Amino acid sequence: MATLSSATWQILDQRTSSKPLPRGLDAAWDAGVGLAGRFVPRQQMYLRRTEKILALEKHFSEMTDVKLREAVSELREVFRCRRDDSSDLERAFALVREVAFRQIHEKPFPVQVAGALALERGCIAEMATGEGKTLAATLPVTVAGWRGQGCHIITVNDYLARRDAEWMGKIYRFCGLTVAYIEQQTPPKERKRAYMADVTYCTNKEVAADFLRDRLALGQLRGLGSALLAKIAGDGRSVVDRIVQRGLNFAIVDEADSILVDEAVTPLIISGPGPNPEQTEAFHQAAQMADELSAKTDYRVNSRHREVELTDQGQVRLAELAEALGGLWSGSHRREELVTMALTAKELYLQDKQYVVDDGKVVIVDDFTGRLMPDRNWRDGLHQAVEAKERLEVTPPKDTYARISFQRFFRMYRKLAGMTGTAREATAEFWQIYHLPVVVIPTNRPCVRKNLPDVVFSTETAKWKEIVSQIHRIHAAGRPTLVGTRSVQASEHLSELLKAENLEHQVLNAVRHREEAQIVAAAGQPGKITVATNMAGRGTDIKLGRGVAKSGGLHVIATERNESARIDRQLFGRCARQGDPGSAQAIVCLEDEFVSRYAKGLVGYLKKRHSDGEKDITSLLTSSAFSLAQLRAERLALRRRKAVMKADHWLDENLSFAGRE
Repeated sequence: MATLSSATWQILDQRTSSKPLPRGLDAAWDAGVGLAGRFVPRQQMYLRRTEKILALEKHFSEMTDVKLREAVSELREVFRCRRDDSSDLERAFALVREVAFRQIHEKPFPVQVAGALALERGCIAEMATGEGKTLAATLPVTVAGWRGQGCHIITVNDYLARRDAEWMGKIYRFCGLTVAYIEQQTPPKERKRAYMADVTYCTNKEVAADFLRDRLALGQLRGLGSALLAKIAGDGRSVVDRIVQRGLNFAIVDEADSILVDEAVTPLIISGPGPNPEQTEAFHQAAQMADELSAKTDYRVNSRHREVELTDQGQVRLAELAEALGGLWSGSHRREELVTMALTAKELYLQDKQYVVDDGKVVIVDDFTGRLMPDRNWRDGLHQAVEAKERLEVTPPKDTYARISFQRFFRMYRKLAGMTGTAREATAEFWQIYHLPVVVIPTNRPCVRKNLPDVVFSTETAKWKEIVSQIHRIHAAGRPTLVGTRSVQASEHLSELLKAENLEHQVLNAVRHREEAQIVAAAGQPGKITVATNMAGRGTDIKLGRGVAKSGGLHVIATERNESARIDRQLFGRCARQGDPGSAQAIVCLEDEFVSRYAKGLVGYLKKRHSDGEKDITSLLTSSAFSLAQLRAERLALRRRKAVMKADHWLDENLSFAGRE
């Protein structure tokens, strides 16, 4: 017989698909419910309940370890048998606080307890950088482990999954729970054992990939219930043994905005070899033809929507170029598709921005974190088109066996919660897509960061000149500086400018990612200058060196605004953590790619009005151009995510061969 309970099998059977987004009046009603929910005083509710939990502190602190273990056993039995009520949850949280203090010498602050209550209730808890989200999660995770159906803590990389499992493991084991973690190299047998643990730390990529592999293992069986019946009948043993997950019961997502919003529509694909020499050669031919076509006359580029369209003249010109090739170039639709992809790679995917070339291979750079993603490829031939543009060996396209977006995958969990330092800007989306309300948790100590107003210039030259000048001033005052850039190219350009000024600095970007730990560890030291892509905003902790607090703390400079205000706030959140002093400012210009793409008309008018590129042109109007661009970018991104979800459901309903149980 299978080692899983029948209740657990039912979880995967029932959650193999999620409901589509509501439409029409249903959508309006749902949005209204979400809007009304924002007026529910959840923060105050959780803070008041926290007081009840703190009142139990003395009761548990006076217990010996033996008595505390007995209390653990009693509470575990209560939650395992589903007999718990609100007072039991309060006792459980108070107990775990005491266990944390004895095991890792850290006791969750009241605000961390409030954040834990928000997670337990299935909310997105916004907790500022440095406020201890990892420790706060142990309270609801322990309770979930006691309930017996497992809990997944989703992190952004393998290092954090392993670190947090080992760091918090002492708490869980004292509470009678098993804890495990999954890395990319974890073999299938170890994965199965890890998922059978009460608490499992893993990345979004690994947990979604394991789900897809399990679905492939099921084959024509309609679900796990069918697989179990087949095993009982004697002809399903191999299928059941290959399945590693035991259900999608409860997940707490760390850096929830990054995973559930920024990477929401990133498709996770399981594919296999599908070599096609003629198609591989066609990508090189398409790249050569793309170089023969002229912008504006043969094709038009829509930077805002990141699209390329052939003109009528371009279609005629392409037919002339392809006439001698024959084969697949004979069909107008196929040749136009190939060359449009080559033009997209040429015009919209630039080296050191969207990708880098490492050891003769195209490696994608994550737009939001600046990190390399060596295990990911662009789909639909785009990756091959970029390789052909760079005159590299073209990777043969692969056949897709299974795919799912992270957005759709996480909607399958029976219970979902998340934590991040930046969530309020995406409140509406968290509700519309996942039905998760956002709760802003106050900081343990008042935040004293000085958010200085943006400085706007007309040209890039003037912008970089001001950035270098400001770095000079901050450095001379003995304060550390962190400069955030949106691309590898920009970080390297600034590095050259600083070298010319004889300013010693460190560069942290996708190309130099191997040195990240050492660079970040020193970024808060007196007078230190660190130039970083957005990767510095996730999973890093910059601690101030001796005397830095007295001189004003870390100063953060943003060299461009990002497409989401959340990313800006995440970068600024690197300074002034846990009550430390610090300051942050954006220094931008009208030639920045982001604002030129999303506020093209207003930027054009402002450039004509401010022809002298050396002057500071900061005003309400120039600043509003960046706010407008951000608003448009966020709306467009939301529409794209909703479109992907609708497409997922259409494919599921119209092209699925497996019925639902």
